[in-house]
Amino acid sequence: MRVRILYHDHCFDGAASAAFFSRFLEAKFHPDAQFEYTGLAHKASQLFEPSLFDGDVNAIVDFKYSTDPHLTWWFDHHQSAFLTPEDAEHFRRDNSGRKMYDPTFRSCTMYIATIARERFGFEAHDLSELVKWADIVDGAQYASAEEAVNLVAPAMRLTLVIEGARGSETVQKIIRMMRHNTLEEIAGDPETLKIYQPLYERHLRSVDIIRQQAQCRDGVIYFDLVGQDLEGYNKFIPYYLFPDSVYTVSVSTSSFRTKVSVGSNPWSRRPVEYNLASICERYGGGGHPRVGAISFEIGAVDQARQAAREIAEELRGDH
Repeated sequence: MRVRILYHDHCFDGAASAAFFSRFLEAKFHPDAQFEYTGLAHKASQLFEPSLFDGDVNAIVDFKYSTDPHLTWWFDHHQSAFLTPEDAEHFRRDNSGRKMYDPTFRSCTMYIATIARERFGFEAHDLSELVKWADIVDGAQYASAEEAVNLVAPAMRLTLVIEGARGSETVQKIIRMMRHNTLEEIAGDPETLKIYQPLYERHLRSVDIIRQQAQCRDGVIYFDLVGQDLEGYNKFIPYYLFPDSVYTVSVSTSSFRTKVSVGSNPWSRRPVEYNLASICERYGGGGHPRVGAISFEIGAVDQARQAAREIAEELRGDH
């Protein structure tokens, strides 16, 4: 029995969702399963190629919905879970009992664990730490910006590795370890540490780069990382540097897209009045009410910068 699990790549919650879901599936349905993992990234031209669904059982966790007839299981918690209204209608018509969606959950891992317990009677007490930290990381439930940036907890060090590692091989190794190992054991694994150390040094450098590039006006932080050789960064750094801010808008580039990131300060003393996923959806992106993103094609820097400036002006109340 070959099970293909497609997960949100370079995301702690995506990796934890894949690990927990595979434990659930193995225990309740397919004890002889051979698990294969495929990382998915949000791109400007989002398509699910039929070749992705090559397992006897196929699942998507923590990522958008697919109408492919070979999709067996689906779990997601993002407001922007459907590429088109037709996809949403396809989901509503599904009566398999194996396609699950609830945007009220902070993390997909917690959602899967809840459904597994309540509907299928499955619990994995040894994974309770994993579920708890997925909820903290994806829901930005840190006590302070300092805690989120200083990377003391094993889960935070693993988040840096998962988000910063090149390719998907490292993430998939961590997923396999997450199935049975503690976060401390995974973070202390020699191979993980070897990847972590240069990423941590880059993390410290990214704090300095964002400090130099960012400006905060009317509660909105804006910065542009194009040309800074910084693919990915800890999204709490802006709030660590500007604790009185409410929102952040940034432009960055990676190997497969140009990206506008939009977020809100979890520790803001002022209310977050905008639904950021809804704003991003207007530009073809999406996310959660308090954090979202828009993917543009590689090289579409001017288009991304235009969108970022418009969003920053809207959040400042300039129009």
